[in-house]
Amino acid sequence: MKFMARNRRAAFTLFWIVSGIFFLTQCVHPENKQTTKAVPEEKVNLSQFAGSQACAGCHKNIYDSHIHTAHYLTTRPAQVEFIKGSFQPGKNRFAYDSDRVVVMEKRDSGFYQVAYFRGDEKIAGRFDIVVGSGSKGQTYITRYHGQLYQLPVSYFTAARNWANSPLYPTNPILFNRPITSRCLECHSSLATVLSAPNVEPESFDEKMIYGVDCEKCHGPAARHVAFQTQNPQAGHAEFILNPARFTKKQNLDLCALCHSGRLQKTKPSFEFVSGDRLSDYFAIDTFPPDPDHIDVHGNQYGLLRASQCFKMSGTMTCTTCHNPHENERGQIALFSQRCMSCHNAAHHNTCSLTASMGSSIAQNCIDCHMPRKPSQSITELLPGHLAPTAAMIRTHLIKIYR
Repeated sequence: MKFMARNRRAAFTLFWIVSGIFFLTQCVHPENKQTTKAVPEEKVNLSQFAGSQACAGCHKNIYDSHIHTAHYLTTRPAQVEFIKGSFQPGKNRFAYDSDRVVVMEKRDSGFYQVAYFRGDEKIAGRFDIVVGSGSKGQTYITRYHGQLYQLPVSYFTAARNWANSPLYPTNPILFNRPITSRCLECHSSLATVLSAPNVEPESFDEKMIYGVDCEKCHGPAARHVAFQTQNPQAGHAEFILNPARFTKKQNLDLCALCHSGRLQKTKPSFEFVSGDRLSDYFAIDTFPPDPDHIDVHGNQYGLLRASQCFKMSGTMTCTTCHNPHENERGQIALFSQRCMSCHNAAHHNTCSLTASMGSSIAQNCIDCHMPRKPSQSITELLPGHLAPTAAMIRTHLIKIYR
């Protein structure tokens, strides 16, 4: 009997030790706590999405502002109001040389890029999808037998002109650069891959959810919309995610899905849902980022991670400075005020130029500490130029520049 009692006491003690360790680890690692998913644990599909317009019924002000953001406009159907370049004669050509020309033409079945050699038409690709809001430029996708390909001519906003697509060869003129599901994962909210895994070029369903819309960050919302419609008096939101309640890690992973450079997938595209751990879907490089080898386009998170502001802050995320619901492009004073919410006299870390510049310094921290830098990946060859022109993009490596 004494032996059995000792065993019971030992088991009871072991239970409380294990329980204590478990609860302690949950406190030490709060980032492990995941919010409730907006969709069941199953493959994400089109039926789970409601579309951004369904959000407008209850969130009209946010919807009305969000549809003007670069995120929302990052892909659109190829309609005239979304294509920035001109189709007017004299403004609708890109000449590679005297023999080889691509002409942007409006035909009965849509808009086309048509390659001519010495005046003879050789190949034509229809504009099917517009990629890019146009703030820096646009490129275009054509659909061929369910597969997607980038067209050879893009639009470069800085020059207000057609240009050879970034890193595309100039000889021969090609229409065959495949667009992958990983491309679309960052430039749309959902695209359905029809081909088998690891088969390229991939085939896609024609139906897709354009742009980075509400459901990219808040999760597929069909169940949420159905619940709120049937329960208009409900005082709480069901089946929807609120990134404002995410942990820091969840917030950063959500942005890093598309703003951390070339990620190697370990699971198919579009399986990551807001609130997930990025490392469950991609092979994540755990080494400290080297800002000297990071392009200013595409890996803003890598540059931010290398910044002292980020390293010294326990709470800083992308949304510390960016409001994803608003088009704040070019509002330098607004971003500068956000800098000064941390860099101020109360925190004893004001800019050393404050005394000499006075109050005017509050209008522009950004040009000094986050200057525009030439991109090595977004370069456009303009008509008559021998070398491509780099797009100037603001760096997210925040530091003191000479």
